[in-house]
Amino acid sequence: MAGTRAPWMLENFIDGKFLPCNSYLDSYDPSTGDVYCRVPNSGKEEIEAAVEAARAAFPGWSSRSPQERSQVLHRLADLLEESLEELAQAESKDQGKTITLARTMDIPRSVQNFRFFASSILHHTSECTQMDHLGCLHYTVRTPVGIAGLISPWNLPLYLLTWKIAPAIAAGNTVIAKPSELTSVTAWMMCKLLEKAAPFKFLDFEEESSPCDLRLDILRRIPVTGLPSHPGVPPGVVNIVFGTGPRAGEALVSHPEVPLISFTGSQPTAERITQLSAPHCKKLSLELGGKNPAIIFEDANLEECVPTTVRSSFANQGEICLCTSRIFVQRSIYSEFLKRFVDATRMWKVGIPSDPSASMGALISKAHLEKVRSYIKKARLEGAQILCGEGVDKLNLPPRNQGGYFMLPTVITDIKDESCCMKEEIFGPVTCVVPFDSEEEVIQRANSVKYGLAATVWSGNVGRVHRVAKKLQSGLVWTNCWLIRELNLPFGGMKSSGVGREGAKDSYEFFTEVKTVTVKH
Repeated sequence: MAGTRAPWMLENFIDGKFLPCNSYLDSYDPSTGDVYCRVPNSGKEEIEAAVEAARAAFPGWSSRSPQERSQVLHRLADLLEESLEELAQAESKDQGKTITLARTMDIPRSVQNFRFFASSILHHTSECTQMDHLGCLHYTVRTPVGIAGLISPWNLPLYLLTWKIAPAIAAGNTVIAKPSELTSVTAWMMCKLLEKAAPFKFLDFEEESSPCDLRLDILRRIPVTGLPSHPGVPPGVVNIVFGTGPRAGEALVSHPEVPLISFTGSQPTAERITQLSAPHCKKLSLELGGKNPAIIFEDANLEECVPTTVRSSFANQGEICLCTSRIFVQRSIYSEFLKRFVDATRMWKVGIPSDPSASMGALISKAHLEKVRSYIKKARLEGAQILCGEGVDKLNLPPRNQGGYFMLPTVITDIKDESCCMKEEIFGPVTCVVPFDSEEEVIQRANSVKYGLAATVWSGNVGRVHRVAKKLQSGLVWTNCWLIRELNLPFGGMKSSGVGREGAKDSYEFFTEVKTVTVKH
């Protein structure tokens, strides 16, 4: 878009209205390196306006029944689904991911998030117990917390934003969301859909004639022309404020009237959120990074294991917190696996995001590309081997995309467990492959990092699968598969991979407060 037309100018969405900002940030097309969008550089003033709107909307929204809120979520899901192709193209361009991934995962999952929580909100039950000897009945009720502060990352922009908004408003909260300033376009497009989904208003007539006047009664029930039909999202229920973490994010996290923060992102940012929120005793859900191992035993089915592990290592340019970045292979099959894995990795096509045949697109930014490349340089200095990818194979891109943030999927071997490439989250298309001998050894090595988000285990031995899964320090363990999610079950990590869980029951509990009521009868 740069060079042919002025960049898009995004606006904040507060109290059901689009509002400009005094300051803006440049947002870049990862596939070209050109500016194509300008994002509000919001701060305390914009957050304060959003808090005021969310506070005013809370009593009305929280008093709606779960059935009414469910209808609204279904309406939003319908609108997202109707705009699936437009949203997918925007997500691909803004984030650098392939159009295929945006079409088949990001936007469909965003739709599913609203549909899932629209359904799950109808099926929660409370606890009840009796103390007959005292003539008392005890039961619990859950009420929405209030204003939810939601901070979402740049790797799965709309997908993870809706994963937070849907359960928050389903439970009766109002929200202030701050998407990443690097990938704000689909959040802004969703605001257009929120505006479209506003409740419908009726013409207001003064009663000058008989209540039996049928014509006047009909007129009172005619909606204002052009406004959509009920159900809808009242103004102030969902507010989206764009900007950076140090300005908009910190203003949101430290605001005394925002009692809850849900954050997905890096550990250093989570530490800052914890510091700022501690004086206010806020509820926190922190979904952070991972250094996820794949453990491949000698009885693994390599026909399934190799292509799935390539995908788990390099999907979305490796920019998924669940991606595999350490691959432990039992020594007896190590050479065979490595050859197959490198051959399959070289088959992955790096191309412009709009190319339907591309397996990988561009990384999010120039700074992130350089960070990822720096790990490969460190590996070389340590004596590791780069079997394919960065510095070994050659990229083939059109002239227009030579300034984009592309790199090839890279496989490193002959590397020690103490290396930063085996310890730190790289968050790019880089994975390390190393051999192991025994079950006990590999469990210890897999658990030797500070993270504990996800792991995969490949084996045909059912007993081994269960033993290893139980001993791995990971919030999620996939066996003989990867990234198959059941939204009813908890999602989250151990150790430095975060605090709290998300899912049907867990998200509902996080976005509500429980109260015990005792009645003596």
